[in-house]
Formats: sequence, structure tokens, C-alpha cells
Amino acid sequence: MTPTVVFYVSAHGFGHASRVIEVINAILARRHDVRVIARTTAPQWLFDRTVVGPGFSRTDLRTDTGVVQIDSLHLDARATIEHAREFMRTFDDRVEAEAALLERHGVTLVVADIPPLGIAAAKRAGVAAAALGNFTWDWIYSAYEESDDVAQQIREAYQQADLALRLPMHGGFDVFRAVVDLPFVARRSRRDPLDTRRVLGLPQDERLVLVSFGGYGVDGFDLDALSRLEGYGVLMSGSLPQADLPRALKGGRRGSLIPLDERAMYAAGWRYEDLVHSVDAVVTKPGYGIIAECIANDTAMLYTSRGRFIEYDVLVAEMPRFLRARSLDHGDLFAGRWSAHLDALLEQPAPPEEPAVNGADVAAERLLDMI
Repeated sequence: MTPTVVFYVSAHGFGHASRVIEVINAILARRHDVRVIARTTAPQWLFDRTVVGPGFSRTDLRTDTGVVQIDSLHLDARATIEHAREFMRTFDDRVEAEAALLERHGVTLVVADIPPLGIAAAKRAGVAAAALGNFTWDWIYSAYEESDDVAQQIREAYQQADLALRLPMHGGFDVFRAVVDLPFVARRSRRDPLDTRRVLGLPQDERLVLVSFGGYGVDGFDLDALSRLEGYGVLMSGSLPQADLPRALKGGRRGSLIPLDERAMYAAGWRYEDLVHSVDAVVTKPGYGIIAECIANDTAMLYTSRGRFIEYDVLVAEMPRFLRARSLDHGDLFAGRWSAHLDALLEQPAPPEEPAVNGADVAAERLLDMI
């Protein structure tokens, strides 16, 4: 029988899917006979562009409710708990349905990053289950009012896992019986930065910053001010075609603003980590995925607050160990007052630690041992 691994993937942003894809690629590179299925609502195009090799498929499933985002920088705490509670009311029925699916497919192993549904379904079906992540949802929800019932249900599901693979900058893993610490799982570019700039039509001799706010995006930038930013080109990337980019950029470069069509980038054989590696700094909000990518590609990070998210404090406290990082408030962010912050950021010395970024390989070996 073909060994089959099912990944249940939170679709809160792109970070969970991005790191799972690295682990999937590491598994498929080692075992060509393994079949891998991803159960998630993270977009199909993300997997299509970055999963390498046969033996993989993605099927659509709402695995959890994550956090209700207004945009990348603002969330609704009350709605977050209400949505999670509604999801958990039908949790047992969801577990039964998924357990039946696992049995039909003869699944050997379930990996959850980090929906409790996958773990509970695996154990209902008598299948080995591993958790993967840098935080747990019960820990995230515990920061919000009236969340005790939801958090307890999630903990009870997590407690059934055979193993938890814990990434750096973590919180909440005390619920698991067995925990193994991983190096960073990160997308690391193998391209020369100047080659990337040349192929993508970016300036070769200019300091560039990449604006990166994930799947939820953010509105309200003063594009006029950013077009006059001194000393930097501002790369406004997105997976939208040229006609759908911000109006200020429809005609191409405008002052310091530089548009980039990510679809064209992927079609040319380049990936997002190549873009991160080719710029001097990323302007973003802290999330595991973009932090790990900046670490792996030696790119500085200018970051802003992402709202009431307990993970934020952990990330901000840990980042200076591994990368050059500096904060700016929302006022300066949206007004385009970036130059002084970027100058100070790029003058920072190298971080004190150079962590390993081969977590995908380590995770793949651990998971294959469980098959």
C-alpha cells in the first residue's frame, strides 16, 4: 500500500501553508513512493507554484477559524472567539467525517499545522498524528475574553497527538505529551540577488524595500509620499495582473514606487524567497513566515504592530537575536515616513545569532520515521 500523509493546514494568512509546503517538498524529495494530501482553504495557486514533484494533491476544507482579520494589521477579537465557538459546536461531526476520509484513503500519518481537527480525526481513525507549528490555537485564544470553553476543547484535541514538532519563537506547547524542537522552516533562495533583479526588471544599483503584508493586505498608504521616498525604491508586489495594481502604478514606475506582478515572477521560474533575497529590507507586520524568510535570506525587516495577537510579543522579543529589525508605528507607516527608519535599520550590525534554517529537512526525517 502507498504510504499516505495528510496535512491539515490553518489558512490564517500564508505562513502556515508556506512552511508546510517546504516540509512536503522535503518529504517528497526523500520518498518518491509517498502520497501527500493537503486539507486546507489556503489557496490552490500557492501550492501549484511551490510544491515540487508528483504525489501531491490539495483538497478544500475549512480546518479551523483562525483569527478574524479586518486587514493584515487589525483583527476582531470578539468575532474571533464567536467564530471559533461556532466551529467547535460541530467539532465532533467534523471529526467523524474526517476520520472516515482518512480510513478511505488508507492514511498512514496526519500532520496538523496546527488545526486540532486533524489530530482528533487521526486518533478517531487510529492513525498516528503529529502537530507542527510555532504556536497553538488554545494559546492564541486564551488572550481573548470568554475563550475558556473553546481553548479547553482545543487542548483536549491536541493532547491526543503522538508528537509535536515545535518551531522557534513559540508559545503554547505545554499541552503536548512529546515535543521536539526544530530549526527554522524557511524558504531560502538559491538565486543570485542581481540575477533576480535583472530578470524581474528591477534596478541593479538602488536600495530596494519590499512591501509585504500577506494574504489579507492593507490599504491606506500615502502613495504620493512613498513615490517621493528618498534613497529607496519601494517594491509594491502582488499576485494581481498589472491592470489591477494600485492606480498610481498602472503606468509602471512612479518615482520611488515600483510595481511587480507576482504571477509573471512565478511564470519566469522565480519564487517569493528570491524576491526577498534580492531586496535590502522588507516592510511588513511580524509573522512567522516572513520573519523566517528574512532570516534565511539575510534581509532586514522594518515592521509595524499587527493588533492584539499574543504571538506578536513573542516574535518581537525574539527577532533581534536572528535578524536586523526595527519597528515603526502606524502613523509613520501609512504617511510614508520611512527613510529615517530604513537608514537606521540598515546601519544595524549583524544579529548575534545565525540560526539553522533546515527545519523542513529535520521535520521530514522525523515524520518519515512515523510512517
